[in-house]
Amino acid sequence: MQTACDGVTPPEANLSTCGSDQLPESEISIPNLNGETNPTVNGESSPDESVSGDTTPSTGSSSMEDIHEGSMLDTCESHDVCSPSNEVTPGIDDQPGDGISTTENIHRDTPGEINQIDGQTPGSNTEDDSGVTNQGDTYGTNDTHDKSSVSALNDLKADMASTTSSTSGESTPVSESQAENDGAGQDKKLDTQMVLVPDIGFCIKVHPPGAEPFDLPVSAMELVQEIIQVLVDREETCHRTCFSLQLDSVTMDNFAELKNVEGLQEGADVKVVEEPYTVREARIHVRHVRDLLKSVEPVDSYNGLDANSLSFLNTVTAGDILDKKRGKPDSLDCTPPDYIMPGSKERPLLPLHPGLNEHKTLPCVRVLTYSGWNPPPGHRKLHGDLLYLYIVTLEDKKYHVTASPMGFYINQTNDDEFNPNPKPATQRHLSHSLIDLLSQISPLFKKNFAVLLKKRALKHPFERVPTPYQVYSWMAPSIENSVDSIRAEDAFSTRLGYEEHIPGYRDWNEELQTTRELPRKTLGERLIRERAIFKVHSDFVAAATKGATSVIDGNVMAINPGDDSKMQMFIWNNIFFSLGFDVKDHYKDYGGDAAAYSAPASDLQGVRAYNNLDTEGLYTLGTVVIDYRGYRITAQSIIPGILEREQEQSVVYGSVDFGKTAVTSEKYVELLKKTASQLRVRPHKVLTEKGQEIELYSSVDCKGIIGNDRRYYILDLLRTFPPDVNYLPMENEELSPDMKRLGFPLQFRHKLVCLRQELIEAYAEAKYLEFVKQAAQEFQHIRQQREAKETASKNAQTESKDFDEKVEKLVNGCKDEVDLDVYAKKIMDSLTNPDSEKSEEHTKDVVRKAARAVGSLSETDFSILFNPDVFQPLVKHLNQEGEVYSKDKQLVKDAAQYLVMWQIPSFVRDCLDHTSSPLDGRSLTETMHLRGINIRYLGRVTEKLALFPELCYLHCIAISEMLCRVAKHLFQSHMHTVEPMSTASAIGHFLNCFLGSYPTPHAIVGSEEFQNKNSKTKKKGRKRGKGGPFTYNHDSNEWLAETPRSLWKKVGEEMKGHFNYTVDCDSIDSAVEKYNLQKVSLLRSFCQKTGIQILLREYFLDSKHKQCFSEEDIVNTFPVVKHIHPKATDAYHFLTSGQNKIQQGLLKDGYELINEALNLLNNVYGAMHPEISACLRLLARLSYVLGDYGEALSCQQRAVLMSERVLGIDDPNTITEYAHLALYCFANSQISSSLRLMYRARYLALLCYGENHPEVALFDSNIGLILHAVGQYELSLRFLENALKLNSIFFGAKSLKVAMGYHLIARTHSCKGDFRTALQNEKEAYGIYRQLLGEQHERTKESSECLKHLTQQAVVFQKKMNELCKGERSVNFPPLQIHVPTMANVLDTLSAVNGIELVHLVQLGPDELEKLRAQVAKRATSTEGIGAKEDSTGSMTVKADKNEVINGSTSVSECGQCPVKGKGQEIKSEIPSCTPMVNGDIKECIINNNAIRVVGSPAS
Repeated sequence: MQTACDGVTPPEANLSTCGSDQLPESEISIPNLNGETNPTVNGESSPDESVSGDTTPSTGSSSMEDIHEGSMLDTCESHDVCSPSNEVTPGIDDQPGDGISTTENIHRDTPGEINQIDGQTPGSNTEDDSGVTNQGDTYGTNDTHDKSSVSALNDLKADMASTTSSTSGESTPVSESQAENDGAGQDKKLDTQMVLVPDIGFCIKVHPPGAEPFDLPVSAMELVQEIIQVLVDREETCHRTCFSLQLDSVTMDNFAELKNVEGLQEGADVKVVEEPYTVREARIHVRHVRDLLKSVEPVDSYNGLDANSLSFLNTVTAGDILDKKRGKPDSLDCTPPDYIMPGSKERPLLPLHPGLNEHKTLPCVRVLTYSGWNPPPGHRKLHGDLLYLYIVTLEDKKYHVTASPMGFYINQTNDDEFNPNPKPATQRHLSHSLIDLLSQISPLFKKNFAVLLKKRALKHPFERVPTPYQVYSWMAPSIENSVDSIRAEDAFSTRLGYEEHIPGYRDWNEELQTTRELPRKTLGERLIRERAIFKVHSDFVAAATKGATSVIDGNVMAINPGDDSKMQMFIWNNIFFSLGFDVKDHYKDYGGDAAAYSAPASDLQGVRAYNNLDTEGLYTLGTVVIDYRGYRITAQSIIPGILEREQEQSVVYGSVDFGKTAVTSEKYVELLKKTASQLRVRPHKVLTEKGQEIELYSSVDCKGIIGNDRRYYILDLLRTFPPDVNYLPMENEELSPDMKRLGFPLQFRHKLVCLRQELIEAYAEAKYLEFVKQAAQEFQHIRQQREAKETASKNAQTESKDFDEKVEKLVNGCKDEVDLDVYAKKIMDSLTNPDSEKSEEHTKDVVRKAARAVGSLSETDFSILFNPDVFQPLVKHLNQEGEVYSKDKQLVKDAAQYLVMWQIPSFVRDCLDHTSSPLDGRSLTETMHLRGINIRYLGRVTEKLALFPELCYLHCIAISEMLCRVAKHLFQSHMHTVEPMSTASAIGHFLNCFLGSYPTPHAIVGSEEFQNKNSKTKKKGRKRGKGGPFTYNHDSNEWLAETPRSLWKKVGEEMKGHFNYTVDCDSIDSAVEKYNLQKVSLLRSFCQKTGIQILLREYFLDSKHKQCFSEEDIVNTFPVVKHIHPKATDAYHFLTSGQNKIQQGLLKDGYELINEALNLLNNVYGAMHPEISACLRLLARLSYVLGDYGEALSCQQRAVLMSERVLGIDDPNTITEYAHLALYCFANSQISSSLRLMYRARYLALLCYGENHPEVALFDSNIGLILHAVGQYELSLRFLENALKLNSIFFGAKSLKVAMGYHLIARTHSCKGDFRTALQNEKEAYGIYRQLLGEQHERTKESSECLKHLTQQAVVFQKKMNELCKGERSVNFPPLQIHVPTMANVLDTLSAVNGIELVHLVQLGPDELEKLRAQVAKRATSTEGIGAKEDSTGSMTVKADKNEVINGSTSVSECGQCPVKGKGQEIKSEIPSCTPMVNGDIKECIINNNAIRVVGSPAS
């Protein structure tokens, strides 16, 4: 990590790293969760009730009639209701929402498509002027095309101009809202301001040079620059980069809005005018031509360059699904590939990258490179020569081309003689565009380039837009390396004139800190600020990644070259790089290199925590952690002045030696006081070696340094959160008896173990609810005593009755009927409304007892704050024998115990309930982290999972994750002694030992010549490598001597040491057999974790006669990057408000809010981001619910494309997106595409986690239903029967999912005419329904009717068959009544299976509504598994069985308890859950507002 530097060598490198009920007799002030008392003053709500942190009173809920003309930004400036709160705001992807949409203005093919490629309305500015555009396709006359080179600071002026248009749209209502606060248990109406921003759309006529004019629809809110980007991407003008737009011979300002351009109106003639080239513009043009020629090839995506990544959706669907007509089911080829059929053990890898041959394009030119005669000599510069190009056409003709201000022309230079004079006029072919020149001199170029443009036009814009962070593929085909001068220039030059047009290197620290200092009072200011933060951060991550790989590759010289290689530090591009080794025994007492390796990740967690607080005046460093080729590198921005002085002189707060010495500063104390309570850090005093008392508001390791820029920086935040005592054995400290019985404390590889922030928050929340419960209990006791002494009036008794019931429920812990959070806040509000001063004594007594009961650090209020420096051997606390320090220690022990005794069992319970179903190791890790469970507890989690047979799939995933993580640790040490020339061989050998069945693999260490040179080097030895920063021990051949048996022995030892889990396996085969693992899934996970890219081919991992991997199979290595993720706070508020509207049944209002959240996300993140993909998914489902199947298909297509691009082609989220898209394709009658997508989803699922998973059961149900719809009954039965088998395993043989499976199979058999088998299956379904739901349930009745029909048909059929057997010839078969389901019926069933419940809105009169409520309540109380309650609004809520799946063919409400046959028109619609729902569960049916609606419950 970053340190001060004295001269060349730093002294050390240790920096790794609601209305309330009134209580007339009592006054009790109960503090809130943060330990602060929030009484209600003058009727105003407490600050923590406002999501935005604003105190502006609510003006009431606005309706559509309140819409008025004006600016959204103006409204936000006046009301400021969207400002982010000071609390830690969870990311959108952490919310229960289904997610978020995107905008882009790069591609415009049809007149009606104005900046609506992602569904954003006209005028939305996705291509922010920071440069988030398609690098290969969008180059203009400004700096906006340089994705990684343009600083966001230089673009703020342009951003200001575009913000208004970015957040508005044509005829789009814009809503600003505070999130609803349900704290009082009542629904507060959302204070919504609806503003309509006028936006005028019109058409202009564009006149490009040398081409026919064309009409271009534009918006008045757009910038001129956006029009330029559209022209650069458009097929007719894509070969031009250096031009301007003129209206009436006046050049238009690129950053002006079209509405401000004088004379620009409907039908205006806008001319594209060629501008003179400069050297920079000429180089940009050459690069753009190169990118055009490469735009169809996936080479850069496989190589992980320029933010390109893979997408195969259009290949899978055989074209753009939006361009297809509705298919006919009778003309389909529905046969699935053999390898995805149920029961198949084949796991081929080649289908992972389909259609590779389609990506191959005809070459357009053999060679296009900069000439060796560059740069132009002085006298030629005076003639206007800018640069020289060398071209070899497909006809094998060689040309030397001069770039001049007027364009490009052929000169008289040849390979041997420099003659820059132009050729005669007839041969020079002067052209402003290089493409035009090439088309004139090469007929084959002209022909092939036209074909290339057509292919390029077929690609979706999302396939070309750069991603914010680089995504790598773990497999790649063999790619032929061709001559590419631009690529060579990027690799070995500074690219002056292209990237570094800003003088010198970028000052990353200044950019990172300045963006955070931008104003943030209004929505417009916050959008600009968050956009700049995200842009600079993504650029910093890209630069840090490139620098880290250069360090490991030996391309960067150390700033302390005289030190040992492990101690060396580097500075490149104003970024500081340090290695994950223990420098100068800094971590000697904490685990050595293991601690040094872990410290950067812990430090990153601390940086994330402080960044989320976003405290004004307190700064953190830009931090990125990169793992590459077995090494860990930490990249940090540089504090101004830190390299000019000793570290001891720089640090003004904290300690540089783990607490032996410490200093403090008043300013830092002031700043850290603000963060301490939010991070739950208790202020504490420590003693230095000299006996000086130092009060700290953070861990002692946290260092405060004042930079030369006078900013207050904090760094080394690895111990922001308290230690995990379950992995810290200590003398004279014991855990509780319960923890001892479980074997804790355990020994770990290092002592820098800390609890996660999520656990701290969960523990504090649990203690807070317990505190309120204790206070309510004490208060109830006091009230009972008073009532025994006093005679209260009937009115007083009536007023207090409701509150007493709530207190009683809270005290008794009736969680099924009481929302603890809601009633806890109700009690707080009630108790904090004083009515008498006489009760102050009772108040203090109540709080004191409650605080003592929950272990609060304070006796007078609720205080759960942690001392992060407890149990640190080198830290001496003030009065270590005192009660306060004892409480500190006990609190940390209790939190660690809470993790083991509550969080882990809670996680397992959620998995049993299928509210959480991780799909692979990565999603399992994320789920654990969200609950505050560290990954070192994975062994403990695995032991718990093994107790439940229905969680066998998750047990396999957990075992696989532990094996891959252990193998990664061993791989890192394996690579430390490998010579660069043997890297591929060493990686292949490790894979053979880890995953291969061949017992004696061997590695080949290059040629004989190399071995001879190597032997010479062994004799001489060397202190440090000249070609790289590390020492290679040439006498060590450990990696060559590794065998499968020795490696798996190490795996077992590492599993025991790291996860405290025992695996009795001596080879991969025994592990696969014992734990039912899948080798290909292990290979995928290991390659992703270590950054290995292998050759795309089939690997015979089970071969025992030949080793599987060779050095030719190792294609590349790529970095694995960890960094923080800046959030879009206002978009989050709009999203949550939209989700609340959806839960209320206001689908259209929710759609508008979520669409506005989409616009805000596009303004902050640009065109591509995982949160935008999630939002698109939600918008697609909402469109499907509202009956707009076409819009659902469009949104979901973009969601799939974006998920492939930003997450990966085989990411679990991508798999789910494919399944959703298949449903919407079916709804649009694209049956063939629907099947292809489901086959793709099932294949990816098999590859990632195998067939043994509930998600595969869901996919099989989908495939079976679709095949059933097209009459493929035999194939349908294979998938439906497999789904039934899997559901029986995971949900139980008597679950409702299994009943639905039997019903679907029975229906399929009946369509075949096999009534006997259908009857048997329907009997099984009927038995389950009757047992679980009762005789009177609608589902049971339907099954009974189906049984009668099948029995009747079976009897008739059998009777006629018996007559035939007797030889009667005059037997007449009556027509069999086979109910073949319609497409609409199948679609309803598909919707139900995929978790989209139907809503029947029926207009009822008041009397009928009351009768219906009474009927529902009566049935609910008499039916097993169903409970009823009435909420505070008078709505009756019926809870159905959790695992009930809706039968889409029913005509009653889907909970089965509301047989609505009322008056009025029945409107059949559907409602989505706000979370991805894949199990088809029903949460509740709410009867309110004269309507019935069914709300889905979240599944996985």
